[in-house]
Amino acid sequence: MTSTWTEPSNTATALLLLGRGTDPASERGVECPGDLPAPSDPGLVARATAAKAALGDRVFVLGHHYQRDEVIQFADVTGDSFKLAQQAAARPGAEFIVFCGVHFMAESADILTGKNQQVILPDLAAGCSMADMAVLGQVEAAWERFEDLGITGEIVPVTYMNSSADIKGFVGRNKGVVCTSSNAKRALTWSFEQGSKVFFLPDQHLGRNTAVLEMGFGLDDCVLYDPHKPGGGLTDDELRNARMILWRGHCSVHGRFTLDSVREVRERVPGVNVLVHPECRHDVVRAADQVGSTEYIIKALEAAPPGSAWAVGTELNLVRRMALAHPDKQIMFLDRTVCYCSTMNRIDLPHLVWALEELVAGRVPNVITVDEETAANARVALDQMLALP
Repeated sequence: MTSTWTEPSNTATALLLLGRGTDPASERGVECPGDLPAPSDPGLVARATAAKAALGDRVFVLGHHYQRDEVIQFADVTGDSFKLAQQAAARPGAEFIVFCGVHFMAESADILTGKNQQVILPDLAAGCSMADMAVLGQVEAAWERFEDLGITGEIVPVTYMNSSADIKGFVGRNKGVVCTSSNAKRALTWSFEQGSKVFFLPDQHLGRNTAVLEMGFGLDDCVLYDPHKPGGGLTDDELRNARMILWRGHCSVHGRFTLDSVREVRERVPGVNVLVHPECRHDVVRAADQVGSTEYIIKALEAAPPGSAWAVGTELNLVRRMALAHPDKQIMFLDRTVCYCSTMNRIDLPHLVWALEELVAGRVPNVITVDEETAANARVALDQMLALP
């Protein structure tokens, strides 16, 4: 059996246009802000090719899996956020690192690369709603609450890679660790060897799914700290008794998938395999057949037998790219209501061409720089992740 990717049609039920609506059934705060840029002028391909050739080995272009195909074609390396930061660090001869991703990723690259290198984000508006849900002042206020309760000696802070340099620095200062979606269990295992509680930032779903589904914790071992409520919305006893203190944050794309999405696709496509990212909600992850990081999803689809059907719960650009790369398999987006990651999509070909041509002209645009103290503290937490057994 073969299949061809079909773009969602522009209807109220098939496509939630970016910036033009929200779904009341979605998790609170999950919406599609901003407009998806129109396809770029094909003439820009020649300009990007020429500028990249003129820069030669001086430039190294990184492309996150969720980027548009028109950008990915110019990436020297593709991958998830941490893999890309590592790849940047492994290219000390590259004067310019052009990061086609979002702000926190460029920050991590700046932390891990040398002082002779400059990290460039083609569009400074390319942020991350999840990372923005954990603001340093709010996190420090929560930690002060824990100090007042006398429990900070028991708590190990853990932050997901999808967090700002400020939050990584906070975690490093407090003897914690950074994790990715693929090593979250290892990070939590290490953390519980250091203390009896974990303060998990900023994605509540990754923290809960890892603790409950991979480590045998109960849902009642987890509490949700809401920075917008007095005291986080938790009593003293709830904080004292909790093993996992989860920050109220989530991914605006993965948070869209619901249990109804899973049920609907199973009814519509008999024998379908449901494959989702661990940033999805707990009930969705429990209902899926397989759960894993972006790299896991790619490898699972590559290894899947011809003729198999897959409904994938992650960002649409990646799902579409995998469907087109494997026409012998039926690969589809899990939810019929589609939402791109609008901030990832801000890095389009016009922005990439502008950044490259500025470099050719001797001007360095949109440099992402993390101050030395924050970078040093964040590096402690990143190095601890790299040292995990």
